[in-house]
Amino acid sequence: MIRSSKCYKVLFSLILACVLFCSFFLVACSDNEDKVYVIDIEKTGTSGFRDIYTITYSDGKTSEFSVKNGQDGEDKSDITIVDIYNEYKLRYGEISYHDFVGLYLGGEDAVSTVVNYNLLSAIKVYGEFYTTQYVGFGPFVQEQKDVGISGGSAVIYKIEQDYTYIITNYHVVYNKDANSDNGGKIAKNIYGYVYGSEDYPLYTETVDSKGYPIYNYGESAIKLEYIGGSVNYDLALLKVETSAILALNSDIKAINFASDYVVGQTAVAIGNTEDQGTSVTKGIVSVASEYISLAIDNTQRFYRVMRIDTASYSGNSGGGLYNVKGELIGITNAGDQVDQNVNFAIPCEVVKNVIDNIYYYHNDGNNNTQGVFRLNLNTSYETQNAKYVYDTQSGIGRIQEDIVVTNVDSGCVGDIMGLVAGDKIVKITINNVDYVFLNAYQVDDILLNIRAGDEISFSYIRDSDLNQTNNYIVKSENLIKMA
Repeated sequence: MIRSSKCYKVLFSLILACVLFCSFFLVACSDNEDKVYVIDIEKTGTSGFRDIYTITYSDGKTSEFSVKNGQDGEDKSDITIVDIYNEYKLRYGEISYHDFVGLYLGGEDAVSTVVNYNLLSAIKVYGEFYTTQYVGFGPFVQEQKDVGISGGSAVIYKIEQDYTYIITNYHVVYNKDANSDNGGKIAKNIYGYVYGSEDYPLYTETVDSKGYPIYNYGESAIKLEYIGGSVNYDLALLKVETSAILALNSDIKAINFASDYVVGQTAVAIGNTEDQGTSVTKGIVSVASEYISLAIDNTQRFYRVMRIDTASYSGNSGGGLYNVKGELIGITNAGDQVDQNVNFAIPCEVVKNVIDNIYYYHNDGNNNTQGVFRLNLNTSYETQNAKYVYDTQSGIGRIQEDIVVTNVDSGCVGDIMGLVAGDKIVKITINNVDYVFLNAYQVDDILLNIRAGDEISFSYIRDSDLNQTNNYIVKSENLIKMA
């Protein structure tokens, strides 16, 4: 069963929760803080018949080494852990192979560093919703006004001079059962707490001028403003005055997006677990991309997610999911209430494209463009010939598929560009930058990145020949607003 963030009425019993939070503080100090470990190995160039690789260490230093690439006709060399071990010794001195493998493969120090650093980006979020209930029966029915409160998580997206922007799930700040008036379905008030200054909303036994209960969030709460979101993607963007959040902690950090993620990769979740305060869980990415069904607003929709075995609970919604380099690989948004090895997160490329989109249209000076806008090609396609492709050099495999056009509406963007049914799309070029497609979902993702005025073209295969469409300048009317 899929569940979203926990909604409930917060009573005086939350004082007890504050005490419990102190006893469930999960971040511990590492007992190996003086040890340096490998956090990244990347091919960074080629010199003659050798490929150059760069090792990045946890102290920020790097070293390079090279291996034969086979271009001279000889067998190429594969990178081995012994190569990395030898480079490590050259920079940091003698260490036993056993101890090095423990550092390199164990990763506990790396995870500890990631967790502690990314706590500077973690936000605990609460949303208030006006609700009305009717109690009694017959002529004795009475109207009872109430405030429902959702508890969730968030991460810092951008820190600018005037405002700091924050990412969370749409379902954290939306309630389908809230009154349409008096604040609407989006939370009437949204408050957040930075890590280390966390508190809880407390019922004050008073009501406002409309008769709704008032909650006290404490001095450490920051008032957040909803600026845009999409139920189709379950993502929302909030903002707060930068001076207000810096007053609580001047060391806050914005997250760094990962460029990619793969099955088997470490996945560390940071969030407001069961509304007991910010805590941490660790697992792996178990499925790179799949679709799950959610009904956030009583409408059943399919959402693209990655599956993780990282434990994720009610209240984790909207929190960050990180790799061992501390980069954001997803936003946790759903899970299985029974099986804690089956949980889900919105992939980083979806998060980045959607949130960049919301941010762009919020700041474009046009009040009519608030939310998420995507290029509408009016072109249908299907996937064919899906297969798993494993790269022996990188040790990484991916599922790849052909993207074949099935229908093009007459007079639409795809038709004007010259696409026809049967074309296999392989690439899009946006303002002279190429984006190669390996999966159909990449097409949907990149369409979020296109703005009015951009010049685009597609590369496609027709009758075994590689072709390119006409160039097209995107117009504002080609963009549709997503729910």
